[in-house]
Amino acid sequence: MTETSPQQISVKKILPLILATAIFMQMLDSTILNTSLPSIAKDLHESPLNMQNAIISYVLTLAVFMPASGFLADRFGTKKVFIFSLVLFSLGSLFCSMSQNLTHLVISRVIQGVGGSLMTPVGKLALIKTFDKNELLKAMNFAIIPALIGPVLGPLVGGYMVDYLSWHWIFLINIPIGVLGIILGLKYMPNYKSTDVDFDLKGFLIFAAASLLLSISLELFGDMQNISPVLFVFILGFLFLYYYYKHARRGGNPIFPLDLFQVRTFRVGIVGNLATRLGISSVPLLLPLMIQIAYKQSAVTSGWIIAPMALTAIFGKSSVIKILDKYGYRQTLMVNTFIIGTLICLLAIPDIHTNLYWFVPIIAILGFFNSIQFTSMNTISIADLRNFQTSSGNSLISVNQQLAIGFGIAFGLIVLKLFENSNLIEGEIHNAFRYTFLTVGILTIISGFVFRRLHISDGKNMKSKEG
Repeated sequence: MTETSPQQISVKKILPLILATAIFMQMLDSTILNTSLPSIAKDLHESPLNMQNAIISYVLTLAVFMPASGFLADRFGTKKVFIFSLVLFSLGSLFCSMSQNLTHLVISRVIQGVGGSLMTPVGKLALIKTFDKNELLKAMNFAIIPALIGPVLGPLVGGYMVDYLSWHWIFLINIPIGVLGIILGLKYMPNYKSTDVDFDLKGFLIFAAASLLLSISLELFGDMQNISPVLFVFILGFLFLYYYYKHARRGGNPIFPLDLFQVRTFRVGIVGNLATRLGISSVPLLLPLMIQIAYKQSAVTSGWIIAPMALTAIFGKSSVIKILDKYGYRQTLMVNTFIIGTLICLLAIPDIHTNLYWFVPIIAILGFFNSIQFTSMNTISIADLRNFQTSSGNSLISVNQQLAIGFGIAFGLIVLKLFENSNLIEGEIHNAFRYTFLTVGILTIISGFVFRRLHISDGKNMKSKEG
């Protein structure tokens, strides 16, 4: 056995830092915009409630292009694809800061999203191939710390930049971080390739078309003047999903094999993820919007009120194994979803004269239970997958999460617009937000019944895998 060279030791020390840089940028970018939307909307002469395209376009681009990341890394090498993704993400950030209208911003966010969809999966792939299994958990834990810090800093950094500099800086901040990642990547990122490259391009294009059409139908629903184009795009999206189903049935090497859905725990995990995130994903956007639009408070104030959600999520992550060991997946997920739905409903209680900091304890508790929810859903989804299914299953879980976040944001804003245009709110925009939280919370409670399909013993084999 050959000795480990100084170069290999350096790579093992720096590689987790390179991946951490990518994850930090992606997590910061996913959350920093939430508190900044009203300011950007004002500058671009748009209503804040029409700005969801800037968030959804990014999230859905991640979902569409993530399945291609493994193939591109195998074909062109992890180093080349990773550097390319950082360059693309940094350029997208620069274009975002230069946007003159919402259309420019959305196109720039799509460029960012293509970069983001490649940099984290390819960075993780390089890490997995570099470290032995007994070293991998420690390396991955170090790299994932920014995933917990990013959501804490995002709303705060975004709030301060908007209030004391300008909204352009929430995108420009990515450029020095991206340059650091590129410099480290050029020197330390290994360039793994695979000779056995087999990519289901047809399946990828069909699935991407289905995802985009279903997402566009949600967008149209939010601004629709008549129902016909919405139904047409929605039905077309489902036809593409059916076309993918027919394509995958023919065999070969489909990008998402249908035998994944024969695994009951995977099926429940995927459906549960999609259903419960519809409500959960809308809260981090709706609450800062309400604080700034209805309460007329600053972006910094909304950032501080949202920040506890990410802080308590860290404590939830450390408690989840004990909770699952004691109560099992079925009971934990059902009860946890009911608790989250109830907490979202509680956000509807304060009226416009209530002290704003009434929201802080609710948001803090919500962050704790969200963390338990996400870890439990993700681990039960892969609990019974066989080794040959893990790669495609894990990829589909990532795509499903991004789609669910995009759908959740769109759904929350659609409900908000419907109430805003109704007679129920009596001219008070704050009441539109209250009714929206109530609606989203009730639907989240109902989504908990998805987990009734789990058996009491499901997930027992995961006890040694979690953490």
